Formats: sequence, C-alpha cells, structure tokens
Amino acid sequence: MNVFLKFDRSLRRNLLILFCAGLSFWSSLTALLPVLPLYIEDVGANKQQIGMVMGCFAIGLLLFRPWLGQLADRRSRKLVLYIGTAVVAIAPLGYLVITSLPLLMALRAFHGISIAAFTTGYSALVADIAPPQHRGEVIGYMSLVTAIGMAVGPAIGGFLQAGAGYAPLFLLSAGLGFLGILFTSQVYNPPIAKVTTESPSADRFWSLLFSPRLRIPAIVLLLVGLAFGTLSTFAPLFIKSTQVDLNAGLFYTAAAIASFVVRLTTGRASDRYGRGLFISISLILYSVSMLLLWQATNASMFLWAAIIEGAGAGMLLPTIAALLVDRAQPDERGRIFGVCMVGFDVGIAIAGPFLGLIAEQVGYRAMFGAAGGLTFLALLIFLTHSSKSFPASLRFALGRGQDAYALK
Repeated sequence: MNVFLKFDRSLRRNLLILFCAGLSFWSSLTALLPVLPLYIEDVGANKQQIGMVMGCFAIGLLLFRPWLGQLADRRSRKLVLYIGTAVVAIAPLGYLVITSLPLLMALRAFHGISIAAFTTGYSALVADIAPPQHRGEVIGYMSLVTAIGMAVGPAIGGFLQAGAGYAPLFLLSAGLGFLGILFTSQVYNPPIAKVTTESPSADRFWSLLFSPRLRIPAIVLLLVGLAFGTLSTFAPLFIKSTQVDLNAGLFYTAAAIASFVVRLTTGRASDRYGRGLFISISLILYSVSMLLLWQATNASMFLWAAIIEGAGAGMLLPTIAALLVDRAQPDERGRIFGVCMVGFDVGIAIAGPFLGLIAEQVGYRAMFGAAGGLTFLALLIFLTHSSKSFPASLRFALGRGQDAYALK
C-alpha cells in the first residue's frame, strides 16, 4: 500500500476518512445479512416469499440508480454518500417494529436505496482521487471496506442474534449507519472535471447501457448478481436445511476474509497485466463456488465454497470498477457506475423470487447448481464478446491484449 505515501497529507487523510465511512456503511448493511432471511421466516414466510421480500432490496437500487448517478455527476459525490449512509442508518429501525410481509417488502425496497447511493458516490469519488497509473491499485485498496465489512458484520450479526435476539442487532446496525454519517461529514469532495458536453439526461443514462463499452460488463454483472442474490438470500436457509453445524455468519466471514486477501494484490496486478484476465479468473472462481455448494454436505464444503466465492467477488467487483473508470470520462463516472451496476441490481432482484421458485420446486441444492450455470455463461460471454471481435475479446479476456474501449 506504499502507493498512498506518494499522496500529500490532506489527500491521505481524505482517503482514510472515506475508508472509515465505507467501513461503517458495510458493517451496518452486512450485519443483517445472515439474520434477515431467518427473521422473515420467523414471521411466517415460505421460501418464495422470503425470496420476494429479500429481492425487494433491489427495487430501491433499480429505481434510484439513474437519478443518483446523475446527482453524483451534476451536484457532488458527497451528497450521494449522505443519502446512502442516512438510509442505512434509518432502515434497521423499521425492522424493530414491522412484521407484515407487504410492509417488509416496502422497507427492503427503501433499504436498497442505501447501497445504490453509497456505492455510486464512493466509487466515483475514489476514481476522482486515484492517479491513472495506479487506478486499479487504489480502487482495489479502497474496496477493502466491503471485504472487511463482510467479515465483521455477518459474524457480529449471527452471534448477536443467537445470543440476544433480533432487537439488539437492529439497533447495532442503525448505530453503525449513524457513525457512517459522521465520517461522511468530514469527507472532502474535490471539484468534478468537466469533459463531456452531453446532457446527463435520463435518456442519455439509459442509452449508455446499450453502448459497446458498457453492454458486456453490465451483462456479466447481471449474471453474477443472480448468483450473489441467491447466495445472500438462501445460503443461511440452505445451511439450516442440511442440519450442518455451521453458523451462517461464519460462512459470510470466510467469504469476506478471502475477498480481503485477494483485493490486496488484484488491483495492482490488473494495472500491470490487464483487467480482462482477472475478470475471467473471477468468473471461474464464482462458478466453482456455486457448484461446490450444489454438492455441499458438511461444514468444510460450505466453508470452501464461501472462500472460493469470496475470492471471486474480491477479484471481480474492484476489477470491473477499474474497467469502468478506464472507459469513462471524469464527469460521467457517476452515471457509468450507476448504469452498469443496474445489471447487478436486476440480478439480485430476480434471484429472490425466480430462484426462490426453483428452490420451492426442486430444493436449495439444485438452485445453487443453476446459479453455477449462470456464472459459467457469464464467463463464456466475456471470453467471446468483451472486445470488438472474437479474437480481440479472447486476447483481452486472457490478458494477451489491450482494452479496445479504454479512453486514452
């Protein structure tokens, strides 16, 4: 991490405060990850209803991504960070009093605004700060907040719920969110460099989705989002159904530790060897993880699946973020992050009700097998369509060629 020593003191301070804000945000969000499916089940929901309630999280993401991306580009990244931390602080308080499934669906949709706002503002602000020659490295290091939050949050959430019940956990989650607001208030938002002359209208926003430079990353994120949504919604219930002696919080913690370790080196390596190679490797890891879950019968298999999935996620998300920055002008980064992450959001939204229906018919095990097929499909699409022709795509995806869509 010696790259940060090249920055002046004020910039290092800004990165540290931003990192702390991100850590508070992700810890608040992920503390609920292993608990909410169980909570929804306890209030009387079946498998498909659990999927529908959890999937509503993505409704807030989908509805607000376009507006938040434009707001980040036109006003400030910091304002969007405030929105994200405020929602993540308020939403857990709703779980204290709501037991109705329709109201829980509405609350989950509101909760989804938090990640739409925070990830858009955070990613764009880090991209503004990072020097081009160290872009992947800085993005990789700053993305460690997700891995650390995933390591700390689910472990605390799982054990606190088991020992003290739901209410203390929801209060802790809210408190971490309010801490994120305090850190965000200290973040410095540098001016946004104006490069493009196009109006950041809603039409322009959605047309970006179908542009050659963004279409394939969005499709890859859609298919991985389906797998991730399946994992985040149904892994605790699958573990419980197998009667394996494993706290679901440990499953997510194992994934987060692997994600943390991988992120330490992937960003710098992608600066040197290219983004395509590491995206391809991450999709292979994701596929292996889902197929291992398909066959899991004991705690060790579940933990290995978590470790491999964590490594895949730790490699994929920062590398795609760096790829998107490579392909974006400074004053369209908010919209670029927003439009591509819509693919991930749609995947999460569909995963709950769609794969929940599969689980209802054929069980959790077959559902994870289907998720593995989807991530393998993402790999095939990336290998064959990530550049302007099949040979160029294959070379880029294997680290043998340049990104044809990167802006010089």
